Amino acid sequence: MSLRDWLKSGWVMEHETTQQEIGDLLSVIDRDLSDCQSPGLSPDWRLGIAYNAALQVAVAGLAAEGYRVARESHHFRAIQSLAFTLGSDAALIAQLDAFRKKRNISDYERAGAVSAQDAGEMIDLAKRVREDLVGWLRGAHPNVVPEAP
Repeated sequence: MSLRDWLKSGWVMEHETTQQEIGDLLSVIDRDLSDCQSPGLSPDWRLGIAYNAALQVAVAGLAAEGYRVARESHHFRAIQSLAFTLGSDAALIAQLDAFRKKRNISDYERAGAVSAQDAGEMIDLAKRVREDLVGWLRGAHPNVVPEAP
C-alpha cells in the first residue's frame, strides 16, 4: 500500500501545501502541547489536547506529501498515514490508535476513562511525533519548513 493507492481508494485527496500552512499546523501542535500541560486539567482533557497535537502532526505530514485525508475515518487514516510520511513504526501507530479510541470514549461516552498515566504517555508521544515531523520535514520537504519550527 502507498498514498497513491489511498488516493485511488478515495481515502485521501490531492492537496498543495505551503510553508504557511505547515507553519500554522506547527503552531497548533505547539499550542496544544503547551495547553495539555496546564495545571488543573482533568486527565481526559490533557489526553484529548495532546492527542490533537499528534493528529495535527499526521495532517502536516500528509500535507507536505501533497495529500489530505478524506472525511470518512479522518482520524484513523491520518494516524495510519504516519507509516507513509514520517516512516513511523507499527508500534507507534498502534499506540496512537489506542489513544484515539480512549479519547473517543472520554469525549463521547464516559468521563473519567483516562488515567493521569495515560495522559502523560499521550503527551510524551505527541512530543516525540512532533520532533519526528520536524526532522522529517527538514530532510524530505525543506521547502515547506518554516524558519523556526
